[in-house]
Amino acid sequence: MSTPTPRAVPEELREEVDRLRARVCGLHAELPRWNLVAWTSGNVSARVPGADLMVIKPSGVPYGDLSPQDMVVCDLYGQVVEGHRTPSSDTGSHAYVYRARPDIGGVAHTHSPYATAWAARGEAIPCVLTAMADEFGGDIPVGPFALIGGDDIGRGVVAALEGLRSPAVLMRGHGVFTVGAGAEAAVKAAVMCEDVARTVHIARQGGPLERLPQEHIDALHDRYQNAYGQ
Repeated sequence: MSTPTPRAVPEELREEVDRLRARVCGLHAELPRWNLVAWTSGNVSARVPGADLMVIKPSGVPYGDLSPQDMVVCDLYGQVVEGHRTPSSDTGSHAYVYRARPDIGGVAHTHSPYATAWAARGEAIPCVLTAMADEFGGDIPVGPFALIGGDDIGRGVVAALEGLRSPAVLMRGHGVFTVGAGAEAAVKAAVMCEDVARTVHIARQGGPLERLPQEHIDALHDRYQNAYGQ
């Protein structure tokens, strides 16, 4: 399949694209706030509803220097459509996720220390906490190792999450990728992934852990997704 030619943002999408630029920029502030990234690592993107476009962080720009105007608009093959910055080196992988999963509206990538330590071991995080059942619906899986720069990581993310309820995957030897209906949901999943990775690591120092019974995981996940909150 040939790569589409880059195109301008349609005028009817201007307001939505500008809104997403501001929102994606604001969500990047949550990554250092929750100790999920170091220096300029990590990124967040959002799909533009009704168009084959996404908004993503530029490459190598410090978090404190980011502005909405720095966010880059790309098509779903990673080609720049609008922006004065070079997009994230993970753009191709985010784009692949959006192409493969139309239900996904946001993607986040972090190198949070505890979750990334599990990724370095190539080990899934077992569902031993009610908070894990709530948010992830089971274990947090491990995806394959892949090099940065193309769409191989995105392919691994999609494959690892297939048939699972988890919005998070630990990419072996790399870090965490999370997905959601929107960018905010993906960032929330990244925060929760690091939280449970830390807790389960600490708990494991005392000895073996017992996974929650599957029927309890199912019940907890259903309640949290369908009854919890306002």
